[in-house]
Amino acid sequence: MAVIIIIVLALLGLAAIYLALGARTVKQYERGLVFRLGRVLEGTRGPGLTFVRPGVERLRKVNMQIVTMPVPAQEGITRDNVTVRVDAVVYFNVVDPVLATVNVQNYRFAVLQVAQTSLRSMIGKSELDDLLANRERLNEGLEMMIDSPALAWGIHIDRVEIKDVALPESMKRSMSRQAEAERERRARIISAEGELQASEKLSQAAAAMAATPAALQLRLLETVVQVASEKNSTLVLPFPVELLRFLEHHPSARPDAHGTPHNSAATESSNSIANRVDEPPSASAQLP
Repeated sequence: MAVIIIIVLALLGLAAIYLALGARTVKQYERGLVFRLGRVLEGTRGPGLTFVRPGVERLRKVNMQIVTMPVPAQEGITRDNVTVRVDAVVYFNVVDPVLATVNVQNYRFAVLQVAQTSLRSMIGKSELDDLLANRERLNEGLEMMIDSPALAWGIHIDRVEIKDVALPESMKRSMSRQAEAERERRARIISAEGELQASEKLSQAAAAMAATPAALQLRLLETVVQVASEKNSTLVLPFPVELLRFLEHHPSARPDAHGTPHNSAATESSNSIANRVDEPPSASAQLP
């Protein structure tokens, strides 16, 4: 009887050891693949406690979380012959643990190599302006280039982002000069447009004042008031322009051949005075 009890206890101990050797724990963000004698079984083991046969089966865990992988800076020449260094970051995760384990030896290394070659190819196909301004479109193209071979490995490329574009110092100086020239051009255009608008308004104001001469006189008086309001020693003598026009168009104000202006009234007065001087005195004016 005692021998039977010892045998039973020994069998129970062996069973406990066997179960302990075959017990495995799969975490929430992992999936388990079971290899039986080197052959992968269909299906995956979910999170929690699972058992395998020691010596016959082997459990391999695959992480299903999104992996953030930085891509080292790649140097290349753009389509417009500019040397740049571009680095990026790739976000991906495993969607099929069987393909990620069986079809590729190291899916992380494989994705990294594909990302580097795709980044170099993208640099050669793009121009510098696209790398600096159209990054969203380049990110989408780079994601498609990496995702195409990764689908056969059970990998899903979530997104790809270009981090930085390093330019040579000479190119930076050239771009700064170009930007400065562009800002100066815009400033000159804005100034010229302002001058054009001001000239149009002044032309309209001149036409309105020409139609109403009193408005020009009021504007002249307003200018005199503005100048006189300041404490200065400036003396303003407004001279009507109409007087100059009158002297210009009046025939009596035109100069003669000797350069002296004609004045009929003054000439007649001087002639009458001369005649009075030349006449002899009358009889009534003589003394007795």
